[in-house]
Amino acid sequence: MEMVNLTIDGFQVQVPSGTTVLEAARKVGIDIPTLCYLKDINKIGACRVCLVEIKGARALQPSCTYPVSEGLEVYTNTAKVREARKAVVELLISNHPQDCLKCSRSQKCELQELAKQLGITEVRFKGEISSWPKDESSPAIVRNPDKCVLCRRCVAVCSKVQDVNVLNAIERGFKAIVAPAFSHPLESVNCTFCGQCINVCPVEAIKEKDHIERVWDALADKEKHVVVQTAPAVRVVLGEEFGLPIGTSVTGKMVAALRRLGFDKVFDTDFSADLTIMEEGHELLDRLNNNGKLPLITSCSPGWIKFCEHNFPDLLDNLSTCKSPQQMFGTLAKTYYAELEGIDPAKIFSVSVMPCTAKKFEADRPEMRDSGYQDVDAVLTVRELARMIKQAGIDFVNLPEEEFDLPMGMSTGAGLIFGATGGVMEAALRTVYEVVTGENLPKLDFEEVRGLKGIKEATVDLKGTEVRVAVAHGLGNARRLMEKVRDGSANYHFIEIMACPGGCIGGGGTPIVNSLTRSKLEEDYRQLRIKAIYGEDAQLPLRKSHENPAVIKLYEQYLGKPLSEKAHHLLHTHYTKRGKFTNCESVS
Repeated sequence: MEMVNLTIDGFQVQVPSGTTVLEAARKVGIDIPTLCYLKDINKIGACRVCLVEIKGARALQPSCTYPVSEGLEVYTNTAKVREARKAVVELLISNHPQDCLKCSRSQKCELQELAKQLGITEVRFKGEISSWPKDESSPAIVRNPDKCVLCRRCVAVCSKVQDVNVLNAIERGFKAIVAPAFSHPLESVNCTFCGQCINVCPVEAIKEKDHIERVWDALADKEKHVVVQTAPAVRVVLGEEFGLPIGTSVTGKMVAALRRLGFDKVFDTDFSADLTIMEEGHELLDRLNNNGKLPLITSCSPGWIKFCEHNFPDLLDNLSTCKSPQQMFGTLAKTYYAELEGIDPAKIFSVSVMPCTAKKFEADRPEMRDSGYQDVDAVLTVRELARMIKQAGIDFVNLPEEEFDLPMGMSTGAGLIFGATGGVMEAALRTVYEVVTGENLPKLDFEEVRGLKGIKEATVDLKGTEVRVAVAHGLGNARRLMEKVRDGSANYHFIEIMACPGGCIGGGGTPIVNSLTRSKLEEDYRQLRIKAIYGEDAQLPLRKSHENPAVIKLYEQYLGKPLSEKAHHLLHTHYTKRGKFTNCESVS
């Protein structure tokens, strides 16, 4: 590899050829401010916040796109550079709503952080404040173009990572905004509501649709019996909202906080994740033994399901008919649990806490009412739950450890690892192997399907029967894998797909990790969260879904057996062919 020598603020630096000035500066501990830059995703030099002075250059240059060269001399902290950066940020602020006191991103807003970092105490320019209508059409995501700083990070992640291509810069000059084509609302285009745009937005131009008041109202209603379920990934990301290091597991504190908020029962989505494995694992075996449609593809991720409905409607029969763990739990809360406790299901208000924005869309799907009611009444993202805990004045960090309520709080490590890419596959294999062979697994950890590689493949020997599996995370990787399935070049029996990079631990409802923090971490923040998931799994006494006593009892008392008529009615669903660019209900 060819190395290049340069000088940055008097420091000698040696970096590989092709490195940008921004990356070279960070190697020697110089943090050049950025706004539009996002490591490995967006390097377009649009915002001009990262301007530096290059000896011999006629003008200041954007460091995020300027390549190093032998003998280059760079200055990042001259009066000219500081003044230029301040002017750029002041101009952005001059056309930005001055509503920091009521903005959900206050104290976590990168524009706000830049103003503080650059010492901006007044704005010398008076801009014409934009007045675009909010797009609140979707059940999951709200767009506020007035707050958009045109960094195009959302455009980059939607096109380069997710390959959905819903967002782009439209119009020009002062009329320029980021929006779907022809300013169509999100609800009417092929947006998957994955929320990756939210996670990269530096301000509050895109956010989740808020369900907090809906939940507060239910908690205040004495006639309501309010239950809550928490997804596997929530316990390893919630602590970040309270200043704990990335990858800190806070399961017991989370349970304690939910009780203090007033929930009547605190349950675990891991319970219904174990149930999902029982249904999905037996569905796989049924298809293998009876010449069913293969490969069987997991259906836990609602963003992936909507992506498939739009882009691969001809392959919907390959999807597992199993509902996601959220929806299985919601159905059982208003049937099985209601009967068990003698509660009128009409009085049960079912809340889920999810790392995912698409779960809000999923809960609203008309198919999700097999209990006779809307199965899940409200979906909180991790960020929303954190806001509720803060609103209630709960000292989260110093809470005691508490346990989930039974029976729907009992789970195994197999249910827990649903939170990481490859986790659903590994959980299924732990059960399918033992059901098929009748033997205990010699090793529970399927390392082949773990990690952040975009597409992972493995072959599992079920005592003479080889099962070929694949795992994809991120919709761009999903598209590449599905195109191989469509053209026949892929030969798998079972595929796991998660919409978000890293799986649920990287979901659109997780704590936002700003661009500077991402660049400073020695390890991908998603990998740190995944380590916490598997660390907790390794310590649990039960690690296989079919060994969950509460799930065994559920079948004995209520469902009969996996894939029974009752199980099919409550726990399985169907999908909708949608137009490629609109939210129409059918395609020819």
